[in-house]
Amino acid sequence: MTGLRIGYLLPTRDRAVLGDHEVTPLIRQAQRAEELGLDSVWAGDSPVTRPRADALMLLSAVAAGTERVTLGTAVLLGALRHPIPLAQQLATLDRISEGRLVAGMGGGFPNPATEGQFAALGIGFRSRISRLEEAIVAMRLLWSEKAVSYEGRHFAFEDVTLAPSPARPGGPPIWLAGSGESALRRVARLADGWLPYPPEPQTYGREWAAVQGEWTAVQGDAERSVTPGLYATLCLDDEPERARRRLRTSIERYYNAPLEYIESIQAMFAGTPDDAAAWLTRYAQAGARHVVIRLAVDDHTAALEEFADRVLPLVRTGDLS
Repeated sequence: MTGLRIGYLLPTRDRAVLGDHEVTPLIRQAQRAEELGLDSVWAGDSPVTRPRADALMLLSAVAAGTERVTLGTAVLLGALRHPIPLAQQLATLDRISEGRLVAGMGGGFPNPATEGQFAALGIGFRSRISRLEEAIVAMRLLWSEKAVSYEGRHFAFEDVTLAPSPARPGGPPIWLAGSGESALRRVARLADGWLPYPPEPQTYGREWAAVQGEWTAVQGDAERSVTPGLYATLCLDDEPERARRRLRTSIERYYNAPLEYIESIQAMFAGTPDDAAAWLTRYAQAGARHVVIRLAVDDHTAALEEFADRVLPLVRTGDLS
Protein backbone atom coordinates (compact mmCIF):
# COMPACT_ATOMS: atom_id res chain seq x y z
CA MET A 1 0.00 0.00 0.00
CA THR A 2 2.89 2.32 -0.70
CA GLY A 3 1.70 5.86 -1.26
CA LEU A 4 -1.72 5.49 0.42
CA ARG A 5 -2.81 8.85 1.84
CA ILE A 6 -5.39 9.21 4.61
CA GLY A 7 -7.69 12.17 5.10
CA TYR A 8 -10.21 13.13 7.76
CA LEU A 9 -13.71 14.53 7.25
CA LEU A 10 -14.50 17.27 9.74
CA PRO A 11 -17.75 16.45 11.60
CA THR A 12 -19.64 19.57 10.51
CA ARG A 13 -22.94 17.77 9.97
CA ASP A 14 -22.57 15.57 13.05
CA ARG A 15 -22.20 18.63 15.29
CA ALA A 16 -25.09 20.44 13.62
CA VAL A 17 -27.59 17.60 14.16
CA LEU A 18 -26.71 17.66 17.86
CA GLY A 19 -27.44 21.40 17.99
CA ASP A 20 -23.79 22.41 18.38
CA HIS A 21 -22.95 25.19 15.93
CA GLU A 22 -19.60 26.29 17.35
CA VAL A 23 -16.95 26.37 14.64
CA THR A 24 -13.79 26.78 16.71
CA PRO A 25 -13.76 23.10 17.83
CA LEU A 26 -13.81 22.06 14.16
CA ILE A 27 -10.74 24.18 13.46
CA ARG A 28 -8.98 22.62 16.45
CA GLN A 29 -9.95 19.17 15.22
CA ALA A 30 -8.35 19.93 11.85
CA GLN A 31 -5.18 21.09 13.58
CA ARG A 32 -5.13 17.91 15.65
CA ALA A 33 -5.50 15.79 12.52
CA GLU A 34 -2.42 17.48 11.11
CA GLU A 35 -0.50 16.91 14.36
CA LEU A 36 -1.45 13.22 14.30
CA GLY A 37 0.03 12.77 10.83
CA LEU A 38 -3.05 12.61 8.62
CA ASP A 39 -2.55 13.83 5.08
CA SER A 40 -5.70 15.85 4.46
CA VAL A 41 -8.73 17.48 6.07
CA TRP A 42 -12.11 17.73 4.32
CA ALA A 43 -15.48 19.44 4.80
CA GLY A 44 -18.88 18.56 3.38
CA ASP A 45 -21.50 20.79 1.79
CA SER A 46 -25.30 20.90 1.95
CA PRO A 47 -26.83 24.30 2.72
CA VAL A 48 -30.47 23.13 2.89
CA THR A 49 -30.89 19.32 2.98
CA ARG A 50 -28.27 18.64 5.66
CA PRO A 51 -27.24 22.13 6.83
CA ARG A 52 -23.88 22.65 8.48
CA ALA A 53 -21.00 25.14 8.60
CA ASP A 54 -20.12 26.44 5.14
CA ALA A 55 -17.32 24.28 3.76
CA LEU A 56 -15.31 27.01 2.03
CA MET A 57 -15.45 29.49 4.92
CA LEU A 58 -14.50 26.77 7.40
CA LEU A 59 -11.61 25.55 5.26
CA SER A 60 -10.34 29.13 4.97
CA ALA A 61 -9.98 29.22 8.74
CA VAL A 62 -8.41 25.75 8.72
CA ALA A 63 -5.96 26.87 6.01
CA ALA A 64 -4.80 29.76 8.19
CA GLY A 65 -4.38 27.43 11.17
CA THR A 66 -2.49 24.57 9.49
CA GLU A 67 0.71 24.25 7.49
CA ARG A 68 0.92 20.86 5.79
CA VAL A 69 -2.37 19.05 5.27
CA THR A 70 -4.24 19.09 1.98
CA LEU A 71 -7.65 20.76 2.30
CA GLY A 72 -10.63 19.40 0.39
CA THR A 73 -14.37 19.63 -0.10
CA ALA A 74 -16.15 16.27 0.16
CA VAL A 75 -18.07 17.18 -1.75
CA LEU A 76 -19.14 20.63 -2.91
CA LEU A 77 -22.40 20.88 -4.85
CA GLY A 78 -21.01 22.90 -7.74
CA ALA A 79 -24.35 23.07 -9.56
CA LEU A 80 -25.76 25.25 -6.77
CA ARG A 81 -23.26 28.04 -7.55
CA HIS A 82 -22.46 30.36 -10.43
CA PRO A 83 -18.96 29.57 -11.73
CA ILE A 84 -17.61 33.14 -11.46
CA PRO A 85 -18.01 33.63 -7.68
CA LEU A 86 -17.21 29.96 -7.06
CA ALA A 87 -14.00 30.20 -9.07
CA GLN A 88 -13.05 33.32 -7.13
CA GLN A 89 -13.75 31.66 -3.77
CA LEU A 90 -11.75 28.57 -4.66
CA ALA A 91 -8.86 30.63 -6.05
CA THR A 92 -8.78 32.72 -2.86
CA LEU A 93 -8.81 29.61 -0.68
CA ASP A 94 -6.04 28.11 -2.79
CA ARG A 95 -4.03 31.30 -2.13
CA ILE A 96 -4.71 31.22 1.62
CA SER A 97 -3.63 27.58 1.80
CA GLU A 98 -0.61 28.16 -0.47
CA GLY A 99 -1.78 25.62 -3.01
CA ARG A 100 -3.12 22.92 -0.68
CA LEU A 101 -6.72 22.88 -1.93
CA VAL A 102 -8.59 20.04 -3.66
CA ALA A 103 -12.02 21.00 -5.00
CA GLY A 104 -14.09 17.85 -4.56
CA MET A 105 -17.43 18.22 -6.34
CA GLY A 106 -20.60 16.27 -6.99
CA GLY A 107 -23.98 16.68 -8.59
CA GLY A 108 -26.09 15.62 -5.60
CA PHE A 109 -27.57 12.19 -4.89
CA PRO A 110 -30.96 11.74 -6.61
CA ASN A 111 -33.57 11.67 -3.85
CA PRO A 112 -36.48 13.89 -2.78
CA ALA A 113 -34.46 15.73 -0.14
CA THR A 114 -31.78 16.75 -2.62
CA GLU A 115 -34.41 17.75 -5.16
CA GLY A 116 -35.93 19.96 -2.47
CA GLN A 117 -32.58 21.62 -1.88
CA PHE A 118 -32.26 22.57 -5.53
CA ALA A 119 -35.86 23.77 -5.61
CA ALA A 120 -35.28 25.98 -2.56
CA LEU A 121 -32.44 27.70 -4.43
CA GLY A 122 -34.38 28.03 -7.67
CA ILE A 123 -32.24 25.61 -9.67
CA GLY A 124 -33.66 22.78 -11.76
CA PHE A 125 -32.63 19.43 -10.33
CA ARG A 126 -32.57 17.71 -13.71
CA SER A 127 -30.02 20.20 -14.99
CA ARG A 128 -27.59 19.67 -12.12
CA ILE A 129 -25.09 17.51 -14.01
CA SER A 130 -24.89 19.71 -17.10
CA ARG A 131 -24.58 22.78 -14.82
CA LEU A 132 -21.74 21.09 -12.92
CA GLU A 133 -19.91 20.20 -16.13
CA GLU A 134 -20.27 23.73 -17.52
CA ALA A 135 -19.11 25.22 -14.22
CA ILE A 136 -15.94 23.11 -14.27
CA VAL A 137 -15.09 24.16 -17.82
CA ALA A 138 -15.79 27.82 -17.07
CA MET A 139 -13.78 27.83 -13.84
CA ARG A 140 -10.75 26.27 -15.47
CA LEU A 141 -10.84 29.03 -18.10
CA LEU A 142 -11.16 31.69 -15.41
CA TRP A 143 -8.22 30.22 -13.52
CA SER A 144 -6.00 30.10 -16.60
CA GLU A 145 -6.78 33.09 -18.81
CA LYS A 146 -7.59 36.79 -18.78
CA ALA A 147 -10.68 38.43 -20.27
CA VAL A 148 -12.56 35.13 -20.41
CA SER A 149 -15.75 34.83 -22.43
CA TYR A 150 -17.96 31.78 -22.12
CA GLU A 151 -21.32 30.77 -23.53
CA GLY A 152 -23.06 27.58 -22.54
CA ARG A 153 -26.52 26.27 -21.91
CA HIS A 154 -26.62 27.54 -18.31
CA PHE A 155 -23.92 30.21 -18.02
CA ALA A 156 -22.75 33.00 -20.29
CA PHE A 157 -20.41 35.92 -19.66
CA GLU A 158 -17.94 38.14 -21.50
CA ASP A 159 -14.49 39.57 -20.76
CA VAL A 160 -14.22 38.40 -17.15
CA THR A 161 -10.82 38.41 -15.46
CA LEU A 162 -10.55 36.67 -12.12
CA ALA A 163 -8.58 38.01 -9.15
CA PRO A 164 -6.82 36.63 -7.30
CA SER A 165 -5.50 33.92 -9.53
CA PRO A 166 -5.05 30.52 -7.81
CA ALA A 167 -1.75 29.62 -6.19
CA ARG A 168 -1.24 26.86 -8.74
CA PRO A 169 -1.26 27.43 -12.50
CA GLY A 170 -4.60 26.24 -13.84
CA GLY A 171 -6.20 26.21 -10.41
CA PRO A 172 -6.77 23.58 -7.73
CA PRO A 173 -7.34 19.98 -8.81
CA ILE A 174 -11.00 19.04 -9.20
CA TRP A 175 -12.15 15.65 -7.94
CA LEU A 176 -15.55 14.28 -8.86
CA ALA A 177 -17.77 11.92 -6.90
CA GLY A 178 -19.98 9.35 -8.51
CA SER A 179 -20.40 5.77 -9.69
CA GLY A 180 -22.04 4.29 -12.75
CA GLU A 181 -21.19 4.50 -16.41
CA SER A 182 -22.00 8.16 -17.09
CA ALA A 183 -20.35 9.36 -13.88
CA LEU A 184 -17.17 7.41 -14.62
CA ARG A 185 -16.99 8.87 -18.12
CA ARG A 186 -17.37 12.33 -16.60
CA VAL A 187 -14.49 11.66 -14.20
CA ALA A 188 -12.26 10.61 -17.10
CA ARG A 189 -13.20 13.66 -19.19
CA LEU A 190 -13.14 16.40 -16.59
CA ALA A 191 -11.57 15.43 -13.28
CA ASP A 192 -8.16 15.29 -11.63
CA GLY A 193 -9.42 12.85 -9.01
CA TRP A 194 -12.25 10.45 -8.23
CA LEU A 195 -13.97 10.33 -4.81
CA PRO A 196 -16.65 7.60 -4.75
CA TYR A 197 -17.94 5.44 -1.89
CA PRO A 198 -18.82 2.01 -3.35
CA PRO A 199 -19.80 -0.45 -0.61
CA GLU A 200 -17.57 -3.27 -1.90
CA PRO A 201 -13.87 -3.21 -2.83
CA GLN A 202 -14.64 -5.38 -5.86
CA THR A 203 -16.99 -2.71 -7.19
CA TYR A 204 -14.34 -0.09 -6.56
CA GLY A 205 -11.79 -2.10 -8.55
CA ARG A 206 -14.13 -2.56 -11.53
CA GLU A 207 -15.11 1.10 -11.63
CA TRP A 208 -11.54 2.34 -11.24
CA ALA A 209 -10.54 0.13 -14.16
CA ALA A 210 -13.39 1.69 -16.15
CA VAL A 211 -12.18 5.21 -15.31
CA GLN A 212 -8.68 4.32 -16.45
CA GLY A 213 -10.02 2.84 -19.67
CA GLU A 214 -12.15 5.89 -20.40
CA TRP A 215 -9.27 8.23 -19.60
CA THR A 216 -6.99 6.42 -22.03
CA ALA A 217 -9.66 6.60 -24.72
CA VAL A 218 -10.60 10.27 -24.38
CA GLN A 219 -7.47 11.95 -23.07
CA GLY A 220 -4.08 10.86 -24.27
CA ASP A 221 -3.01 13.79 -22.11
CA ALA A 222 0.15 13.16 -20.11
CA GLU A 223 -0.28 16.46 -18.26
CA ARG A 224 -3.40 15.32 -16.40
CA SER A 225 -3.90 12.15 -14.40
CA VAL A 226 -6.74 11.00 -12.14
CA THR A 227 -6.13 10.31 -8.44
CA PRO A 228 -8.24 7.39 -7.17
CA GLY A 229 -9.82 8.41 -3.88
CA LEU A 230 -12.36 6.80 -1.55
CA TYR A 231 -14.89 8.25 0.90
CA ALA A 232 -15.29 5.71 3.72
CA THR A 233 -17.21 5.71 7.01
CA LEU A 234 -15.80 3.96 10.08
CA CYS A 235 -17.03 3.21 13.58
CA LEU A 236 -14.36 1.61 15.76
CA ASP A 237 -14.90 -0.49 18.86
CA ASP A 238 -13.22 -3.58 20.27
CA GLU A 239 -16.72 -5.06 20.53
CA PRO A 240 -18.04 -5.37 16.94
CA GLU A 241 -21.70 -5.56 17.99
CA ARG A 242 -21.35 -2.36 19.97
CA ALA A 243 -19.63 -0.73 16.99
CA ARG A 244 -22.58 -1.72 14.83
CA ARG A 245 -25.06 -0.15 17.26
CA ARG A 246 -23.03 3.06 17.40
CA LEU A 247 -22.80 3.16 13.61
CA ARG A 248 -26.57 2.81 13.34
CA THR A 249 -27.18 5.66 15.79
CA SER A 250 -24.78 8.00 14.00
CA ILE A 251 -25.82 7.23 10.43
CA GLU A 252 -29.58 7.26 11.01
CA ARG A 253 -29.24 10.57 12.83
CA TYR A 254 -27.09 11.98 10.00
CA TYR A 255 -29.30 10.89 7.09
CA ASN A 256 -32.70 10.30 8.69
CA ALA A 257 -32.75 6.99 6.84
CA PRO A 258 -32.19 3.32 7.82
CA LEU A 259 -28.59 2.16 8.14
CA GLU A 260 -29.32 -0.82 5.88
CA TYR A 261 -30.21 1.50 3.00
CA ILE A 262 -27.24 3.84 3.46
CA GLU A 263 -24.71 1.02 3.75
CA SER A 264 -26.10 -0.56 0.57
CA ILE A 265 -24.76 2.43 -1.40
CA GLN A 266 -21.86 3.68 0.75
CA ALA A 267 -18.61 2.19 2.03
CA MET A 268 -19.16 1.63 5.75
CA PHE A 269 -17.40 -0.40 8.40
CA ALA A 270 -18.11 -1.13 12.08
CA GLY A 271 -15.70 -3.22 14.12
CA THR A 272 -12.24 -3.45 15.61
CA PRO A 273 -9.32 -1.24 14.55
CA ASP A 274 -7.42 -4.24 13.17
CA ASP A 275 -10.39 -5.31 11.05
CA ALA A 276 -10.90 -1.72 9.91
CA ALA A 277 -7.32 -1.60 8.66
CA ALA A 278 -7.81 -4.89 6.81
CA TRP A 279 -11.03 -3.53 5.25
CA LEU A 280 -9.29 -0.37 4.05
CA THR A 281 -6.43 -2.46 2.72
CA ARG A 282 -8.81 -4.25 0.38
CA TYR A 283 -9.81 -0.92 -1.15
CA ALA A 284 -6.15 0.03 -1.50
CA GLN A 285 -5.51 -3.26 -3.26
CA ALA A 286 -8.40 -2.39 -5.60
CA GLY A 287 -6.65 0.87 -6.50
CA ALA A 288 -7.54 3.53 -3.92
CA ARG A 289 -4.69 5.93 -3.13
CA HIS A 290 -6.32 8.66 -1.02
CA VAL A 291 -8.95 7.64 1.54
CA VAL A 292 -11.16 10.23 3.22
CA ILE A 293 -12.32 8.84 6.57
CA ARG A 294 -15.62 9.85 8.15
CA LEU A 295 -15.89 8.71 11.76
CA ALA A 296 -19.45 7.76 12.78
CA VAL A 297 -19.27 8.51 16.50
CA ASP A 298 -20.38 10.93 19.19
CA ASP A 299 -16.94 11.78 20.61
CA HIS A 300 -14.99 12.84 17.54
CA THR A 301 -11.91 13.94 19.47
CA ALA A 302 -11.42 10.53 21.07
CA ALA A 303 -12.29 8.71 17.85
CA LEU A 304 -9.72 10.66 15.84
CA GLU A 305 -7.03 9.85 18.42
CA GLU A 306 -7.99 6.16 18.36
CA PHE A 307 -7.94 6.02 14.56
CA ALA A 308 -4.53 7.69 14.40
CA ASP A 309 -3.12 5.41 17.10
CA ARG A 310 -4.59 2.06 16.11
CA VAL A 311 -5.52 2.16 12.41
CA LEU A 312 -3.32 4.71 10.69
CA PRO A 313 -0.01 2.90 11.37
CA LEU A 314 -1.44 -0.35 9.96
CA VAL A 315 -2.75 1.11 6.70
CA ARG A 316 0.43 3.09 6.22
CA THR A 317 2.71 0.07 6.59
CA GLY A 318 0.37 -2.66 5.41
CA ASP A 319 1.34 -4.64 8.56
CA LEU A 320 -1.92 -6.36 9.48
CA SER A 321 -0.45 -9.31 11.34
